[in-house]
Amino acid sequence: MRNFTLFLRSLLFTVVMVLATVIWVWVCMLAAPLPYAKRFWVTSRWNVFVVWCAKVICGIRYQFKGYENLPDAPAIVLSKHQSAWETIALLPSLTRPLVYVFKKEILYIPFFGWGMALLRMIPIDRSQGKNAFKHVVTQGKRRLADGQWIIMFPEGTRIPVGQKGKYKSGGTRLAIETGTVVIPIAHNSGECWPKNSFIKRPGLITVSIGKPISPDGHTADSMMEEVENWIESEMRVISPHVYNAG
Repeated sequence: MRNFTLFLRSLLFTVVMVLATVIWVWVCMLAAPLPYAKRFWVTSRWNVFVVWCAKVICGIRYQFKGYENLPDAPAIVLSKHQSAWETIALLPSLTRPLVYVFKKEILYIPFFGWGMALLRMIPIDRSQGKNAFKHVVTQGKRRLADGQWIIMFPEGTRIPVGQKGKYKSGGTRLAIETGTVVIPIAHNSGECWPKNSFIKRPGLITVSIGKPISPDGHTADSMMEEVENWIESEMRVISPHVYNAG
């Protein structure tokens, strides 16, 4: 009976999210001529609504720790990646507008991709290799200078709860190229919204924000090692039951 209830709640959530996406993209289109800050605010209300629906319909609560660690300065956010939840929830939750680095194919997704195209995101063509990173550096410098923060997921893809992907150094390479601090973020969203799972489970997601890490004295690899060590250590604080079970 419990599994059936979870299925119904997840189904309702999915239907509401799809309908909200279809409706909200037209609101975003109407907001397209507005200045960037207002356009960002309007677009990100979709994110706020979806996170709220996940809480009300599916029982996915959340809390943030470490807000005091967020600097009033340019920064690159490097986050653990377990779920779609953090890609939605982080956008309206931090103190600066976020710019995602993502594969350009996402822009082709009907409705969702159209909304993304209205913001100052950095789509890349991974087949371009080194040229793709040059594009990230060029666009990243512009976004940071304009007051936005860059957000990247160094594991590259969503990783199941309790596991660790290979941390790639693209984010720290960008930090060193631009002389920008990195903000590490750990969270346990996959416990409630698992990768490739239709079923959403009630629970508490904890998002933990670490202290800024300066690129001074670092190589891209050594800086990423510090980021990885902090995130993976913090995961054991957030989800001790998962790691102790392993």
